[in-house]
Amino acid sequence: MLDPKLLDQIIDVAAKAAYKSSLLKGKGDKNAADQAAVDAMRNELNSMSIQGKVVIGEGEMDEAPMLYIGEILGKSKEPKIDIAVDPLDGTKLAANNQPNAISVISISEKGQLLQAPDTYMDKISVGPNLPDGVVDIDEDIKKNIENIAKAKNKNVKDVCICMLDRDRHQHFMDGAKSLGSKLKLISDGDVAGSIFSALDSSEVDMYVGIGGAPEGVLAASAIKCLGGQFQSRLIIEDDDEIARANKLGITDFNKKYNLNDMVKGDVIFCSTGVTDGELVSGIQVEENKFHSETFALHYSQKFFQKVKKTYDI
Repeated sequence: MLDPKLLDQIIDVAAKAAYKSSLLKGKGDKNAADQAAVDAMRNELNSMSIQGKVVIGEGEMDEAPMLYIGEILGKSKEPKIDIAVDPLDGTKLAANNQPNAISVISISEKGQLLQAPDTYMDKISVGPNLPDGVVDIDEDIKKNIENIAKAKNKNVKDVCICMLDRDRHQHFMDGAKSLGSKLKLISDGDVAGSIFSALDSSEVDMYVGIGGAPEGVLAASAIKCLGGQFQSRLIIEDDDEIARANKLGITDFNKKYNLNDMVKGDVIFCSTGVTDGELVSGIQVEENKFHSETFALHYSQKFFQKVKKTYDI
């Protein structure tokens, strides 16, 4: 089990990454906004008394100078933890000063998070208090919608499906529209998209579609804490991606991952708003302070709430 004291520290990591990134919101440079978050997140993690291994990061060592997969962070030998990061989920959203840009991190005990390669991943998620297997990644979208409607005692026309607004999802859109179901299309930021499916405060009943595998592991961390269901499958497209997967010990590319395959033990998940959004409010700066709001979750402690903090600049 993760020490509950780690939660406050991980909140700070996410908040300080979000703050640094927020200084570049609306500047039109998504790479600079991302790099600011990366630098801040790495500095904070290195100041912690942990030995943390990045299992979901900014890419391979040869393409990501910081927060690369396999990088060891922290100033202690214990506790040994695995770290998954997306310092800025929604880089375009931050660059254009649009809603729902967040800084995201999750941690687990060593060896408990899926080490997914930086490839695409097919995903589906729903919220808590539903029958096991109520949706299936291999099932037709219309059947999944009908199952969700039955389980929630709703009309299919009242079921809302969230997905990235991409051409590759047209068959999902068509299937949902044929039933008269509602769509919530998002331009970027599919970690938040998945989380919407597990929140009572959201109209979203199910998240589906293809996005990044790293974001999938982060989303699964949150969904586990929230008591929802999550399934995924890696999409491996070329020899380079095969090599990346093999390097992480993945050889079965048809494997359907369930939630406990992706997040095996205790997990802490934090996402701090960079810009205002449906999940959390963005960074607010006044004089020599900044205010943050973090969606903070700790599985074993049954802790899930929005945490507001103020920091000196």
